[in-house]
Amino acid sequence: MKPWRQSMRDAAAPTALATVTTLLTVALRGRHDSGSALAPINATSHVLWGPRAAASGRVTVNHTLPGLLINAGATGFWALVMERLFGARLDARGKAAAPVAAAATAALAYLTDYHLVPRRLTPGWEHRISHRSLALAFGALALGLGAGAALARAQR
Repeated sequence: MKPWRQSMRDAAAPTALATVTTLLTVALRGRHDSGSALAPINATSHVLWGPRAAASGRVTVNHTLPGLLINAGATGFWALVMERLFGARLDARGKAAAPVAAAATAALAYLTDYHLVPRRLTPGWEHRISHRSLALAFGALALGLGAGAALARAQR
């Protein structure tokens, strides 16, 4: 396992790309499934405000800002998990190992978010997007993590 400091540096690009790909996918699927691109992002603030957060479909300081920050923070957490678990393999095998590491990390994120943590700590997206859209969101997480990991290694 590589050192924490190196893992944190290597997690920067995956965090940035995965945050963009995931939030964009969640917003597009929110617009498709519930008529509001912001609804699933706002729903994440249910960790602070309870179930009523899922009803908000417009920009609000109480829901949108925490939703964006919580999602970005969670994505950063999962990027760091990927680097800690698979970083040495990614360093040794290069960008070819990125898709597998990213897919495994996204699967772990889904399992954790929807089967291990208390309901109050889920992303909240399930309140405003379909199960199919939820799968697409975690696919977007994997895509962003993998692309970010490959990019980080290509820039060395």
